Order: sequence, then structure tokens, then C-alpha cells
Amino acid sequence: MKKLVILLFVGMIGFAVSAQDKVAKIKFKTETIDYGTIEKGANGVRVFEFTNTGEAPLIITKVKSSCGCTVPSWPKEPIMAGQTGEITVKYDTNRVMPIRKTITVTSNAETPTVALKIKGNVIDPK
Repeated sequence: MKKLVILLFVGMIGFAVSAQDKVAKIKFKTETIDYGTIEKGANGVRVFEFTNTGEAPLIITKVKSSCGCTVPSWPKEPIMAGQTGEITVKYDTNRVMPIRKTITVTSNAETPTVALKIKGNVIDPK
């Protein structure tokens, strides 16, 4: 009986250790989007595409912009291993100025924080 309990205990420890080896990994197609030179009022929506290259579900807990002129949206449901997802960023192109913003992505991935960047220049054609 003791041998059976010890065997079960050792098996459960081994299972727990192997379960911890599975982690989510987030891989972006690109971490920088260049708007180029765009006109005031132009479409400010851009998309960062990513893939969960890990072995565990990827959960994005927060996406934050460096200013209120950039509004991000992201999937709230887990992204399973091998699946892709998108983080959409909308920049307010009514502001005539150079664009240099950072979008910080926080998740349960092996690298828990990733900094994405947008850049460009908004001009007034008048």
C-alpha cells in the first residue's frame, strides 16, 4: 500500500512539473507599423497580426497606448496554440503632427510585455 501511495505521489509531481513546461508565446508579424505620410482625417486604423507559437492558450490581459489619441482593441478570449489574432489600433488622424506612439501588450506569454510601435506623419493638405 505504501508503495502505491508513493508511486501515485511521484506520478502527480511529475505531471505537475510537465504541465508547467507548456507556455504561451506571442509572435507578431511586425512590431512596428509605419503610416507613412497621410492626410488629416485619413483612415487611422491599422492591425498588428500575431500568432500563439507556444503550447498553452494565450490570454491578453491588457493593451495600453502611450496616449489617448491611439485606441487599441484586442481579442478578449484565449488564443489557442497555433492560432492567430489581431490587435487593432486606431490613431486620431485629425491631429496634424508626426506620429510616434507605443502600444504595450500584456499577456500570459513567455515574454509577458511587448511594446508595439506606430509611426508616420499626418499633414494638412490645405
